[in-house]
Amino acid sequence: MPDLDRLLQAGARYLQDDVTYVVESHPLGDLTLPTGQLAAFDPGVTDEEDEPFSVTVAPGRYRMVGWVAVLEKEEREWQRRVAAVQLVIRDEPAVSWELALVDGDDPDALEEGEFYGYGVDTGAGAFADISVSRALARWDSEEFEETFDPEDFPDEPVPGLFDRVIDRRTGGNVIMVESGWGDGYYPTFIGRTATGEVASFVTDFLVLP
Repeated sequence: MPDLDRLLQAGARYLQDDVTYVVESHPLGDLTLPTGQLAAFDPGVTDEEDEPFSVTVAPGRYRMVGWVAVLEKEEREWQRRVAAVQLVIRDEPAVSWELALVDGDDPDALEEGEFYGYGVDTGAGAFADISVSRALARWDSEEFEETFDPEDFPDEPVPGLFDRVIDRRTGGNVIMVESGWGDGYYPTFIGRTATGEVASFVTDFLVLP
């Protein structure tokens, strides 16, 4: 299990070779979950058969936080990468973390260092209600390209940040960012409070050294 407390610490500094990683925290807006079934995915790679996480929350609106690693060389900003995205369910500290699973995942089948996650092929990762993910899977390529126009994506403070309502009937939206170093396979974790309630979901883009 990674040290997520190390990841979710604004102002933290980590050195690797000649590069300093400085962690910043940025609000990403509110995510509407009409069903309370959360999905993490690459918006450019969706399927109507995709499954939500097996741990659900009450339907509603929850704030999202982006954790950005600013890479510095010679005390100057060199580049910035999204290190993680966090969906805050309760404003309480997480005292334990577990891998977020979908139905059918078997954690006992994982070898040391292995994890379940989602694949990224278009350099972006997102959180949304499963109803939104499945709606996106039904879009044609023209509709997708018109909505997800790269010219609309910022470079800073959060690279690739994009928030769009997909289901106007329910208000279900998708909040997307650039995924760390780009394409890959990324895990999501669930933080729990001292009483065992869900505090947050965090996708780790595996950026910090």
